[in-house]
Amino acid sequence: MFGIIVGTHGIFAEEILKSCEMICGEQKNVQSVTLVPGEGLDDVVKKYEAAIAELDCTDGLLFLNDLFGGSPYNAACRLVAENEAYGIVTGVNLPMLIEMVSTQCVSGKYDILALMEQACEAGKNGIQGFHVSKMEVDKDDDL
Repeated sequence: MFGIIVGTHGIFAEEILKSCEMICGEQKNVQSVTLVPGEGLDDVVKKYEAAIAELDCTDGLLFLNDLFGGSPYNAACRLVAENEAYGIVTGVNLPMLIEMVSTQCVSGKYDILALMEQACEAGKNGIQGFHVSKMEVDKDDDL
């Protein structure tokens, strides 16, 4: 099993996890960590360490952060630099999180680099645009 920590600025981590649970049900091996005003890197590292203590990270740990270079990311880097089984993906969105919690349900050995690639792909595929000018009208619809 691999653990997931969603780490973000503000309460975004808590809320995206709640949204994920609306769709996928309660998640046992996922934690949210927030950076709130007045906190710094050391505070977030301590929160991450407390979250890790609650997770099954037998096959690794995936940090899903909101912003590359932000404090939640930089705090995660401190921990990832000390453990090859840990990885970080930035730009967390709901499709990415759903994909990763769904992957946790599949038994087997996990490779952190493959998980990171899968998370990136799911996040990218979750971004779509729509505009009426791009609609194709089916000729049968005109009848």
